Amino acid sequence: MNKIITLFFLIMFFIGTDTFIVSPLLPILRESFGISIEQSGWIVSAYALGYALFALIAGPLSDAWNRKKVLLFGLLGFVIFTLLCGFAVDFWTMFAFRLLAAIPQLVQPHKVLKAMGVATAGLAFSQMLGVPIGSYLATAGWQTPFILIGCCTFLIVIWTAVLLPALPPSMQKQKAPSIRNRYRSLLQGSTPKVAFLAYFLFQLGNFAAFSFIGTWLSDKFSLNVADIGTVILFLGLGNTISSLFGNSLVNKVGPKHSLIYGVTFIGLLYLLLPYLPSVTYVEITYFLIFLILGMIFPLMMSMLQTLSATARGTVSSLANSSMYFGTMVGSFTAGMLYAHSGGFISVSLFSVICFGVSLILFLRSGVLNINISQSL
Repeated sequence: MNKIITLFFLIMFFIGTDTFIVSPLLPILRESFGISIEQSGWIVSAYALGYALFALIAGPLSDAWNRKKVLLFGLLGFVIFTLLCGFAVDFWTMFAFRLLAAIPQLVQPHKVLKAMGVATAGLAFSQMLGVPIGSYLATAGWQTPFILIGCCTFLIVIWTAVLLPALPPSMQKQKAPSIRNRYRSLLQGSTPKVAFLAYFLFQLGNFAAFSFIGTWLSDKFSLNVADIGTVILFLGLGNTISSLFGNSLVNKVGPKHSLIYGVTFIGLLYLLLPYLPSVTYVEITYFLIFLILGMIFPLMMSMLQTLSATARGTVSSLANSSMYFGTMVGSFTAGMLYAHSGGFISVSLFSVICFGVSLILFLRSGVLNINISQSL
């Protein structure tokens, strides 16, 4: 069991590193490919678009297929196209390879091992260690992180094939409803519709700000890619600590108050962020932002999971798809705002507005009235 938990942790670590690595690399990629700020945002959007589209289909299918096979094929595709990212020669080849490298989290670890914290910890450590290490390696060439991630994940594919047992589907194929009917059933009533819209808007604001961290740090403080990686180390440290201890704090404060206080505090910090005078203050602020994010992100996922007890793969897919559609739209919008409307100040303000509307919708959806104690 410990080996399987470690396996899922490493899967999420490398997927998370690949997901987040582009942000600190954007200044180098912009220079290497000779593209504008707006175009650089589309490098982030490409991965998000591929993930969002695949997730809508993959999750429902994973409810009816052997999940080990789905996971293996998904990881293998991830390996191939992540490696190809390291050999991209221009903006369009990088865009295409990032699009194809997108892999949905097809098998939710908590559905197999009741270990959602393992997946969260893997993503958190990818921010704390994976992305900074990738940034340091990028000083030898921006291609290096992609090639290394691809090679390491290929070893994980072999380990998965040998170690992971067959994971039978949660519902029999002959009884499984169509993908369309699963989504229709899930979205019946106003509560799930409003809740997923709220989640989309939260991630829209979250990734609009995150996508241009590297660009802003490079422009404001003249940081190189290694220095940007050090800043992200503090970001990941906050997320990691939160993934380990945040759950108990949420249980003490209560889900509703945790969500209200957390989203409000993050909004205030993002309003303050563009005006900070030094990198040290930026590191402290990002540490606090992602410390809180590490608590409220699993809370939001737990709220969404209460919407269905029988189609959790479909819920996870729609949540992941909402997040990555938010990433796609957010990175594109942030690129436009950054280039034409006051730089990172306008990006931060946009994120704060998204957070505020998201919080209002979550409170009005009624999802917080559902008992989520067993999901936390």
